[in-house]
Amino acid sequence: MVDIEIGGTVRPQFERVAEAMGKNFASGKEVGAGVCVYHRGEPVVDIWAGAADPEAKRPWQQDTMAALASTTKAMAAGAALLLVERGELELDAPVARYWPEFAAQGKGEITVRTVLSHQSGLVTLEGCPLSLESMKDGGHAIIDELAASTPEWEPGTAHGYHGLTIGHLIGGIVHAITGQTVGTFFASEIATPRGLDCYIGLPEEYLPRVAAIIPPSDEEIMAGFKLPGMEKMGAAINDPSSLPYRALFGSIDMTFATANDPSNVLVEAPSSDGVATATSLARYFAMLIGEVDGAPALLSRALMQQARTVHCQGEDRVLLMPTAWGLGFSLPHGPLFATRPRLGEAFGHGGATGSFALADPERELAFAYIPNRMSELLEGGDLRVDNLVDAVYASVDGD
Repeated sequence: MVDIEIGGTVRPQFERVAEAMGKNFASGKEVGAGVCVYHRGEPVVDIWAGAADPEAKRPWQQDTMAALASTTKAMAAGAALLLVERGELELDAPVARYWPEFAAQGKGEITVRTVLSHQSGLVTLEGCPLSLESMKDGGHAIIDELAASTPEWEPGTAHGYHGLTIGHLIGGIVHAITGQTVGTFFASEIATPRGLDCYIGLPEEYLPRVAAIIPPSDEEIMAGFKLPGMEKMGAAINDPSSLPYRALFGSIDMTFATANDPSNVLVEAPSSDGVATATSLARYFAMLIGEVDGAPALLSRALMQQARTVHCQGEDRVLLMPTAWGLGFSLPHGPLFATRPRLGEAFGHGGATGSFALADPERELAFAYIPNRMSELLEGGDLRVDNLVDAVYASVDGD
């Protein structure tokens, strides 16, 4: 058993969330983490525990930030949807209407909706792998690569996780409309006005607040691929010719060994390397579905209803397991966002660092969890998340 001190505040109704966090630490699966829950526009849980940097003996604090990995995609999606809300972007318009270069290789009819729902087929970056160099200057080299790319399947006929590309596809659209990178737009139009510690491209002065990442061992990663529902993906990653390998491992020139290179979070990586505090990430998701501190919801109820509506589900061409996608958000279906009857209208996103966030408009609920011990699963959603989410819903539903 690990005797862990949990800091922060918890309203009595939600005490079981703190208990679940304590159990995660007791299991030995946690090093440091923050958890925040908003209910009806107010924070009801804001807790943290453990070490942000075990070697430096730096404790986790409320303002500790950590790398989000793919949960960053939820912030990039918000930037695109804000342009839709303002009437500057139409979901069913061709991407090439805004970004003419995108029409190359027969992509002129691919719509914004098709891109946001992981159906465009643009899942590889083999000609310009994700690296610190390619992501400099807002990732324009990657954006140019995507504009010149050919889809891996006929767009709109299937879905597959755009794990390394969707943030940059959104970046190309945002830049074409606003002249800003997606990180700059998110900061100026969402994060700064709403007081959020959420970043796609972290200002260097905030680096001392970022937690050190603890990567999983090779043995832990391989064990993750042996879990129920993950077997096909586990086999595919050993075949360099397979689409899963080419879309994920073959399209990145970075390793776990460089996980704590500060440059990772300083460049704009809208698919993979945003940072946030748990407090601000939960607040961001709360803002997507309702009023927070007297400020209106960031997006209209009608638009968020579209964003959380299932656009595609079933076996994912890239992950080779069941997934479901809305517009930029993951929906409950399959092993990475475990289906539970009471998740209802929930939508969210997880990441390989173990981070996970969701919002549930039916229950007026938003949740964020940010650890520094990475998940052994490709896109998070491990038992630590399951324990916390179950405790949150039990608290809300009065189980």
